[in-house]
Amino acid sequence: MKHRFRVAALGATAAVSAVCVAAAAAGVDALRGRVSADGSSTVAPYTTAAAEGFQRKNRGVQVTVGISGTGGGFERFCRGEIDLANASRPIRQDREVPLCTQNSVRYLAFTVANDGISIVVNRNNTWVSCLTTDELRRIWDAGSKVDNWKDVRPQFPDVPLKLFGPGTDSGTFDFFTEKINGRSKRSRSDYLATENDNVVVQGVAGERGGLGYFGYSYYEENRNRLKLVAVNGGSGCVAPSVRTVQTVRYRPLSRPVFIYANRSAFRRAEVRAFLGYVFNNERAIARRAGLISLTDRQLKKARNQYRTALRSSSR
Repeated sequence: MKHRFRVAALGATAAVSAVCVAAAAAGVDALRGRVSADGSSTVAPYTTAAAEGFQRKNRGVQVTVGISGTGGGFERFCRGEIDLANASRPIRQDREVPLCTQNSVRYLAFTVANDGISIVVNRNNTWVSCLTTDELRRIWDAGSKVDNWKDVRPQFPDVPLKLFGPGTDSGTFDFFTEKINGRSKRSRSDYLATENDNVVVQGVAGERGGLGYFGYSYYEENRNRLKLVAVNGGSGCVAPSVRTVQTVRYRPLSRPVFIYANRSAFRRAEVRAFLGYVFNNERAIARRAGLISLTDRQLKKARNQYRTALRSSSR
């Protein structure tokens, strides 16, 4: 999937001392090898942006980034097929952790950015600027018969409602259905479901009554084609932005996103160096990918986790 990166403005942040990655980056010009990642379409632009910058400095390393959805990525990761899993939700304890255990895959989980699931409609939609979480539930819940905008609110016009969203392997689907419908994967099925968020963009942009949801970066990239809808989670209408996501004012659809690393793969110099590059350049990568950077506290924690993993891998 081709993804054009846009720069999102960030709020002022205190300077944070650079993480020491000398151990991982030693002899960086001589690095050779491959780093493989797969999973979330939301995190893919971030990992791709990181890969492009890293490969410019390390021409002997090839970083490949696939998009099979968070669930699909974890399935490959827990079978030992890839080094890194891009994830827009934590690994599932009931299904994915046992698969990793079965295949002797031990892992490290790093928070790499923040995201606000964005509700979007067609730019010709003049009647809605904010939806409540109850209205979103009535639209998206399992068994919903809401198929016209006038069914959402009586004052809305008689326009057919056309829905577009992530497929069932998507971590965005899992998170959205849990927060809006009360249980992960609880959703109506009569909508256009896809692991390619650009298909959602095209669908909503092409239907006057279209409505969809996906990660913030895809709205940022397509803000000239789509209209963003604020969400009222009980404290008034709030739209996703750098500030509202970092302060978790955009409730309940703010979330962190992750990269999981296979511990065995982390012992390889090229994998350690790639993740070191990520945490030395997290804010620039997030800006380029259209995601929302970590807060100072989140970044400090992630860098500490990385340092700890470095020490463990050298034993």
